[in-house]
Amino acid sequence: MAFSRTLAPTQTPQADLLTSCMAGIGMNFTAAPSAEPNIEDTILFASIEGVEHYDLRVLAVLVTWFGMHAPWVNADRLTKVVETQSSPRLRAFWSALASWYRKDRRFARLARLYVGQRQDLIETGTDFQVRRRGEDPRFRGSAIRVAANVLRDRTSDVLQPADLAQRHNAYRHRVMMGPSYRADMWAALEREPTLSAAELARRTYGSFATAWHVKREFRLLSPSVSRASGRHQTPRPKPARSA
Repeated sequence: MAFSRTLAPTQTPQADLLTSCMAGIGMNFTAAPSAEPNIEDTILFASIEGVEHYDLRVLAVLVTWFGMHAPWVNADRLTKVVETQSSPRLRAFWSALASWYRKDRRFARLARLYVGQRQDLIETGTDFQVRRRGEDPRFRGSAIRVAANVLRDRTSDVLQPADLAQRHNAYRHRVMMGPSYRADMWAALEREPTLSAAELARRTYGSFATAWHVKREFRLLSPSVSRASGRHQTPRPKPARSA
């Protein structure tokens, strides 16, 4: 059967699982963190919860997280998964975040995903709040309008990059190799070395060709990995010969 690449997640996580995934990528919610959840899946679903379901607490932490961790987001994949969303408000939100981070040219295409009338984050009362407090500077002039103090911005709400790299192996590989599908593939193979190229590509949303090359490089640089068990084997010392 021919390999069919998937870029968007197929299932929406339940609320408890989403909270654990957000904790797993360094958002300080009171929940047991999931083990290395996919970063782009998690921030996409967090934005849906915040924008479409009006969960301003989630949205505030997400915006703070993006401001700190955007350099290690896979911008190509994030753009493609946002493209699959039909909600104008959601597209406007991500266009606004990309515009805020305009110094990173990887997000230029994401910033252009929304074209249309400027959206209000809160559909009622925004005019009054903006007149009273002004606009949130992170969204000023972007596709979405947010009054100041609506979304709190506290760095204590998220892990610092060095701390997240200790917890999330794929994130650590992105720091070392750049935010790419290859980095996620290396992390996945370290966790499960016997993955086939097709399964590796599916789990990381990458292409089969990239997965094939990463598996070849992984085998080359990890000669002690047993293909049968997937465990690192420590060579046993040979018994000394008797004189």
